[in-house]
Amino acid sequence: MSFPSARRAGADALPAPGLVLSTARPAGGIAIVLHDLRGGGAERACLRLARGMARAGEVVDLILVRGEGAYLKDVPSGITVSVLEAPRVSRAIMPLAAHLRATRPRAVLSALTHMNVAAIAAVRLSGCGARIVVSERNQISAKAEVAQGWWQRSLYRAIPMVYRLADKVVAVSEGVAGDLVRFGRLPGQKVGAIHNPVFETDIGTLSRADPSHPWFAPGGPPVILGVGRLHHQKGFDILLDAFAHARAQTDCRLVILGEGEERGRLEAQANALGLAYDIDMPGFCANPFALMARAGCFVLSSRWEGFPNALVEAMACGAPVVATDCPSGPAEILGGLTPLVPVDDPRALGDAIVATLSGRPGTERLRARAQEFSVAAATARYLAVLEGE
Repeated sequence: MSFPSARRAGADALPAPGLVLSTARPAGGIAIVLHDLRGGGAERACLRLARGMARAGEVVDLILVRGEGAYLKDVPSGITVSVLEAPRVSRAIMPLAAHLRATRPRAVLSALTHMNVAAIAAVRLSGCGARIVVSERNQISAKAEVAQGWWQRSLYRAIPMVYRLADKVVAVSEGVAGDLVRFGRLPGQKVGAIHNPVFETDIGTLSRADPSHPWFAPGGPPVILGVGRLHHQKGFDILLDAFAHARAQTDCRLVILGEGEERGRLEAQANALGLAYDIDMPGFCANPFALMARAGCFVLSSRWEGFPNALVEAMACGAPVVATDCPSGPAEILGGLTPLVPVDDPRALGDAIVATLSGRPGTERLRARAQEFSVAAATARYLAVLEGE
């Protein structure tokens, strides 16, 4: 049986106009494996890591199952992009193994549970001898609890066995690491925590750009901002109810950036609340930093997280923040600088929003804290793990 080979750097490698691809051969380098470059936190974090590794002199091969996504245009120069063009992850295992056998990287890093399982299998099948490190970016027990269909349920049941075949499992927070050890029944030395690479100096430049949204013009009511996939995890239904509670006390508006399967339900909820004219969900935003810098407050309403990048990004942009005390990430990120709100409590969340809008708290300490989660620091730690240190 033959399998499609990876499409590598060249004019037809990706359907993204203006994308310049490197022709560097990745042999002996580092391979980063993702499904695609859709606009999610994991994809953004991996691109930042790729950029940091390239700056450190590493040869990086970014391997995608599908050559699509909003972040294609953000692939750093000097990085090879290889596209497997498989219809789904399970069909990508053998093409990925063949690609690894041909390019022989010394280390492979993957992100997100389904890709992690596929990457572990591909590395072992390839016989390339690469060190395989997988990154778990969320509360795996919470994801397993809401898994739909036999394939997803089987995937999570396989984690205790498959993750033992990785050389190292990296969690994005201490909370995720602890959850992973318990859920995966993994030895503690197999799992380590490295906070996401979030802060870069260009965030400041991007935050000063035109927000391209009329509600953020000077002189208007303060805008509450939420950012994330429209999914049950993010608690945007709770945020809508909290906004209704806050809106009854003070003039404000709500903008939620992101896309997902909950859009229809959230729009119906906004209409039922009678506040649709004060709520906007414009979808994916290429530069959320410009809106974060002008928000009356940024709200993380999640039921669970791994390490919420958007919270750190909002802090770096100087936004006052309100966050739930969800597992895990917010407590580690904020370190007591801002009180946390109970999960699934719209009244408490609404009260915290009102207090933040009226109190106009200073954000210099939040800015300084955000800078601790730098790309350079995370890159150095990932490179050490990829080298087996």
